[in-house]
Amino acid sequence: MIADVAVETTPEIPLWNDPAHSVPTRVSALIEAMTLQEKIAQLYGVWVGASDEGGDVAPHQHDMEEAVDLDALLPTGLGQLTRPFGTAPVDPALGALSLLRTQARIASANRFGIPALAHEECLAGFATWGATAYPVPLSWGATFDPGLIHRMAAAIGRDMRSVGVHQGLAPVLDVVRDARWGRVEETIGEDPYLVGTIGTAYVRGLEDAGIVATLKHFVGYSASRAGRNLAPAPMGPRERADILLPPFEMAIREGRARSVMHAYTDVDGVPAAADENLLTGLLRDTWGFDGTVVADYFGIAFLKTLHGIAADWAGAAGAALRAGVDVELPTVKTFGTPLAEAVTAGRVPEAVIDRALRRVLTQKAELGLLDPDWDPVPTALHDADLDDLDALRGRIDLDGPENRELARTVAEEAVVLLSNDGTLPLVRPRRIALVGPNADEPTAVLGCYSFPQHIGVHHPGTPVGIQLPTLRETLAAEFPDAEVTVVRGTGVDDGDVFGIPEAVQAAREADVVVAVLGDRAGLFGRGTSGEGCDAESLALPGAQQQLLDALLDTRKPVVTVLLAGRPYALGRAVAESAAIVQSFFPGAEGTAAVAGVLSGRTNPSGRLPVSVPRGAGSQPTTYLGARLAHASEVSNIDPTPAFGFGHGLAYTAFEWSDLAVDGKEAPTDGEFSLELTVRNTGERHGTEVVQLYLHDPVASVVQPVQRLIGYTRVPLEAGEERRVRVTVPADLASFTGRDGHRVVEPGDLELRFAASSTDARLTASVTLTGPERRVDHTRRLHAVFAEEGAADC
Repeated sequence: MIADVAVETTPEIPLWNDPAHSVPTRVSALIEAMTLQEKIAQLYGVWVGASDEGGDVAPHQHDMEEAVDLDALLPTGLGQLTRPFGTAPVDPALGALSLLRTQARIASANRFGIPALAHEECLAGFATWGATAYPVPLSWGATFDPGLIHRMAAAIGRDMRSVGVHQGLAPVLDVVRDARWGRVEETIGEDPYLVGTIGTAYVRGLEDAGIVATLKHFVGYSASRAGRNLAPAPMGPRERADILLPPFEMAIREGRARSVMHAYTDVDGVPAAADENLLTGLLRDTWGFDGTVVADYFGIAFLKTLHGIAADWAGAAGAALRAGVDVELPTVKTFGTPLAEAVTAGRVPEAVIDRALRRVLTQKAELGLLDPDWDPVPTALHDADLDDLDALRGRIDLDGPENRELARTVAEEAVVLLSNDGTLPLVRPRRIALVGPNADEPTAVLGCYSFPQHIGVHHPGTPVGIQLPTLRETLAAEFPDAEVTVVRGTGVDDGDVFGIPEAVQAAREADVVVAVLGDRAGLFGRGTSGEGCDAESLALPGAQQQLLDALLDTRKPVVTVLLAGRPYALGRAVAESAAIVQSFFPGAEGTAAVAGVLSGRTNPSGRLPVSVPRGAGSQPTTYLGARLAHASEVSNIDPTPAFGFGHGLAYTAFEWSDLAVDGKEAPTDGEFSLELTVRNTGERHGTEVVQLYLHDPVASVVQPVQRLIGYTRVPLEAGEERRVRVTVPADLASFTGRDGHRVVEPGDLELRFAASSTDARLTASVTLTGPERRVDHTRRLHAVFAEEGAADC
């Protein structure tokens, strides 16, 4: 520890600081020694440097954010520091120095020497200036590769931990229910099993790196009416239990996440932040979660201002605490003076303060923040001269070669080839017309929670901080002998059509047209995708469809490339494009990944985590619909997607054969064993993604026509074949029955091995026998694949 930031301790170590005692004993002693004000101070964060004008981050911020007098607050302590790196551009080393000095100040100001817990956003990488921008979560889902996402999360977590951050506000485990919702890019997909497995892998990566992973948003946020942000969520108990809750259940049970963030949503009139049955009854009493529940930003105050279930700030604080919320974020509002006065007046029992405090202090103790040798100097600054700012600046590299290589691998595995008439891969093209608003735009690969789009846009004079090659640059490098003509054509959403004739002329003079369309990530209406950027329909924004149609009219081969945060209906381009390449905000290495697919350097293996609609107005719909949700003779609207969930092509072909079932009957507490052969019949190496769906033709309550219950990636050399084995426990056929309990019913089932939700290759008919069986959160969650070299799920 360096002298100028040392935390003073008494010669005799207090019980709460003594690691020789158990954490519960230490925490109990500390709670007993605290005053009411010291207790409450541990239950809120402070957002130093945040604007109170509302424009820099979010609407309502100006209602919540007040000038914070740290000198007045710190003698009683402080629970959390909100986004010390992700609030304004700061060199990572100087930010780490600022954080350690702030932590030393916090610890020395309160009589127990307790530092704050520092949290940051990490939805697509560590959201700070100069850190690698990884692909957004929707791209994680497109990889169908939990092992890779675990590696990525561990790298992100190590970077965060190295500069003194303790908690990451990720992953988002909301299941997409309506693709018009602006935050689709932050989700992993429209299937709960995919979301659960990929999300749990991300949790494990963060937690392995020592970062407290925060699951969000618990629960129902993505089911908002008409896809509007913060709208009520009109869902029934079975949709919540069988679609929206399983990813959280898996991430808590298997990922051991240590924090959960409540949703803004209200379901059937009950806001999540005030739902005791959800935050205590289910989360803690049933699932056994023992970590902290933190508020989504300003969410407790919203109980008064937006939900109207509290008359004042104290009422909002009391409702949240009783429900099970432990920490108010991002800054103190309801948990400060209003809460203290309410406890004194008897409106809020001190017992709920102590309950939340025990969870908060337990987490701090487990992080070592109560230990007598706690050191505020993060590992990245060990052995540094902290007085030499010039030497410090640039010392910490959060965007090094290893990060970039990992970001490229994720981006490459996430690119989805939707269609191809043989035009791709491009073979020595002489003249390429590169057209569209995202053809030469550096930030077209970034999601709304990347630092440049989230914070950097408010600091236009500051460099972006990382290299963001455009597709123009990477395509030129990929095809050095080609003449590449770049024409914007139109903007993402400006509706400008005056550039379309120039684009058409360039197309006519080219051998191939690459049309680069999609989104611009932003916040609260400043983009076409992102938080608060909801869509009225799934038509391409602005005049992009007009541009695309005009290019198709030239009869030149048009390769449609989408850099987007959600799926879009593409009209006639579905049938008429020479090829369609989908990439969901693929991060800093994304354009290199796309260029590699266009050239054939990379054989695409991504699969759709969300269905691509055929019509722009067909929402809300997902592949998980019951029979009545699919095309029928009683409605003129056909919701059949243009490309279904799980779809994706490669530059090779795969043959599936020889399905064998080891026993076609099993008891309701048993399992089935199946095998099939997958062969690469093409001329190059490729990876097939074998997906397993369950169809329950007759059940006591309406079921989706099919649902994903397992998947595995199978890499194969040309001509190679592998035998894939899978064990399917009967528990995977469970669903929430009429009495609200999860059951496995006897009866016939179909197990469908498929290349997508619309492309079943092999089907096994099996039967569950015996009595109906009730199961709970201890049930088996996975089909177990056994295939050498594959990523099992």
